[in-house]
Parts: sequence; C-alpha cells; structure tokens
Amino acid sequence: MKIKSLVTFPILLSIFILSCTGQSSSNRPSTDTSSQKAEQLDKLISTYTNYDQFNGAVLISNEGKVIYKKGFGLANMEWDIPNATDTKHRIASITKQFTAMLILQLAADNKLDLQAPISTYLPNYPKETAERVTIHHLLTHTSGIPDYGRFSNYRSFERDRHRPQEIIDLFADLPLESTPGEEYSYCNSGYVLLGVVIENITQKSYADVLQEKILTPLGMVNTGYDYQWPLLKNRASSYYYTWGQYRNTNYLDMSLPYAAGALYSTVEDLYLWDQALYTEQLLPQAYLDMMFQKHAATRGRHYGYGWFLGDLPKGSTDEKVASVSHGGGMDGIRTLITRVPSNKSAIILLSNTENNELREMTIAINGILYDQPYDLPKKSIATSLLEVIEKDGTAKGVAFFEAKKNDDGYYIEEQEMVIAGYQLLQKDQAKEAAVVFELAIQAFPNAFNVYDSYGEALMALGENAKAIENYQKSIELNPGNENGKRKLEELGVKTE
Repeated sequence: MKIKSLVTFPILLSIFILSCTGQSSSNRPSTDTSSQKAEQLDKLISTYTNYDQFNGAVLISNEGKVIYKKGFGLANMEWDIPNATDTKHRIASITKQFTAMLILQLAADNKLDLQAPISTYLPNYPKETAERVTIHHLLTHTSGIPDYGRFSNYRSFERDRHRPQEIIDLFADLPLESTPGEEYSYCNSGYVLLGVVIENITQKSYADVLQEKILTPLGMVNTGYDYQWPLLKNRASSYYYTWGQYRNTNYLDMSLPYAAGALYSTVEDLYLWDQALYTEQLLPQAYLDMMFQKHAATRGRHYGYGWFLGDLPKGSTDEKVASVSHGGGMDGIRTLITRVPSNKSAIILLSNTENNELREMTIAINGILYDQPYDLPKKSIATSLLEVIEKDGTAKGVAFFEAKKNDDGYYIEEQEMVIAGYQLLQKDQAKEAAVVFELAIQAFPNAFNVYDSYGEALMALGENAKAIENYQKSIELNPGNENGKRKLEELGVKTE
C-alpha cells in the first residue's frame, strides 16, 4: 500500500507531478508491433479511467507515427457526451510554448531582441523594473516579477473579463522577488507581458497573430484562444472531484490567463504542433535550438523557452531518455505534452478533470514505447472501503481494509479517508463514519485532521468524553486548529 500525502494545486501554475506509483515488473509489454503496444496502452489508460484517475483524450506517437489515440470518460457529464480525440480542451500552461514561438518568430524577423530590456517594447511599464528585465528573462521565468497566479485574492477577479493592461496592473508596481536572471521562479506574469509585447510589435491582437503565424500554417483548425462567447463545437466542460463525486468548476474568464494559458486545442492538433517542431516550417533551426536550450535550472530539470527539459524514465526501470515537456493546470483542467526527440515520440494527455496522475501515466506509457516494465495505477483504498461498507457493513469494511492495507495494488491518502468518513456522516451513518476515522488514525497517527474528524463523529454519537480526547489530540498536533478549539468550547472545555 502506498500512502499519498495531501496535494493542493495552484490555480494557474503549471502542473508537473513527479511521483510514480503502481504495480510493477510483471507489466512488460510485447516487443513486436504497434498494435501490441496499442493493446498495452489501452489497458493502462482504461485502468486509470476505471479508477477515476483520468478523464480526457490521449494521443501517442512513436517514431513519428501515431500508434494510439482515444477519448476516455465524458466531455460533458451532465449530457453524457463522451470525450473524443477531436474534443476541444483548455490546455492551460501549454499555451506558453505557443507564446514563446511567436516571440522567437519576431526575433527571427529582426523585430525583437531577446536580450533587450522590456522597456524597449513596454514603454508604459514601470521604468525601474523594465530596464532590468529582458525578454529572455520573461521567457525563462527568471525575471523576478511576482506571479499573479499565486496572489491570495486571485479568485476575486477570475470571473471578470480583463484587458491585458488590467492584468499587468495587478503586479507592475510590486517589487521584484529576486534579481533578474539569477533565480528561476515559475511566473505567469512574464508570459502575460510577452503577449503584450507581441501585440505592441505587430499592432494586432495576440489571438490574431497566433492564428496567422502558427495555427493557419499548420492547419490547426481545432485550436484557438478560448473566448467564452463563441459557440465552439466539441468544447469540453471542466470538473473537479470532491466528496466522492464530480462537480462543475468555478467560472474562469480566459482573458485572465491570456498569453500564459488561454488556449484550447485537441490531441490531434497538438500532434500537428509536435511534428512541425521537427521542421523549419515555423522557425529557422537556429531559433528552434534556442527554444530547446537549457536556459534555467529548476529542481533537476531546466527550462528553455516555453518548455521543460529533463529526463523521462522508461517505465519502472532506472533507464531514462531526454525529453521536453510542459504541463498545464487550472480549475478542472490538467494537461501534459511530452516529446522525446531522439525517438520522435510524443505523449499528449488532455483532461477536463483535476484528479489525474499525468506524470505517472506518461512514465508508464514511455515504458511501453521502450518495451520496458511499467507501473499500473493503484486503486484508492478509501473509495473501495466506502463501497464495501455501504454494501456489506462495517465489519466487512474493516476486514477489507486490513486485507488490502499492505497490498501493492492500493494506495491510501489522508484526505480521501477523511472524505469517505464525512460522506457517511452526512448520511447520518455516524457509527460507520467513526470506524472509517479510526482506520484513518491507524494509517495517519500524526495527522491532526483525522483526530478532528473522528471527534465530530464521536459528538454525533453522543460520546463526548472521547470526542474531547480526540479534539485535544488534534490541537496537540496542530496548535492552530481553530475548529478543534471551537468544538472543545462547545463541549465545555476551556481553551486559550
């Protein structure tokens, strides 16, 4: 059993999950034809889908040829419309590589200097910063400009339509967080500025330049700027998974991510993009080389211009291969495109839900492509436990938990156990909920939240003395647990 920790996701930041879980060594694919690899791929991704760990579309190429593409789950869950390979997904931060391409095209046309200060192209930006930060710094996330995607009040303005200058006004007057060029820090603000640079130089909108310089030449007819008002055929809705069910995400006006994350595309169109990057159709080779150069080091990888450069494991082995990739994430969206130039392979994953392990999927898929062993996904013990309890009762549930807690085919996550308990509690099944919270404490004895949750179930059962003990334990583990303090006050226990 693998224990997963609770993970939270920034709203707009690139998602690039580094862990790898699953059942190993026995899953060695056959080594002959693409059809055999396709069978392995279908089994792998179907398992992820069946475990509610993927919902979207996939395209995989090997040696320059598509060997697998398919939609999984639903593009619209309210109308039961399935995902397909021509479903249009928001691609979030994958947008950055298109913005970087437009900038490099301007440089190749001698309309822009990558090493020039941004004051050259953004005359209204505060001079003290604009004269220190270059276009290169923006492209490589080394500008030191604060990332508006991490602002605590981000959600307060995500529903409104914004002009690019209004977004810039959110961070323009803030001090730099580091000296330009010295430190990598992922920054959506920098790519917003790059979008405005493109508009200022061309005197056209970012969307129009994108269409003219990239989408039309490549025939990417299912890619564009995700304006909300057009009737866009095959547009996927986005969802998040919580309390055991999918829910619609909050509304996000795509003028806010702008040139940092506002595009939609399909897996088929992104394959056209992947293939074009092996040619000089969009950009001379010297500038393509700049795009994939290791400009800025970050956590064992490097950032080029709109791409991460690093080593991709071949399945569950210690062998790795050089790759370029970029992920994307926002409310209800997870995306990842990974390219292995040496083998001309591409792994394109677009999902309209948040509960995905796209990095793990990519590693396993790469194992199949290289005929190496790979890991199947693990099943949630919390989800399965809840199913057993609701069907067969708590005794069978406890027996299931004990039998599976050391099973390599399952993982246990603190948050999922708490959610399972609260699902029972909300159905007035306090006894069953208490059992789940007890099992959560067994698995996570140092997690304050499981004691706090158990205390609530005990209060519902009228076992106040035990509830007090558990709330006190939760506060001992986390003195900042205000909910536990409030509950103790309700139970007549004074707290400081």
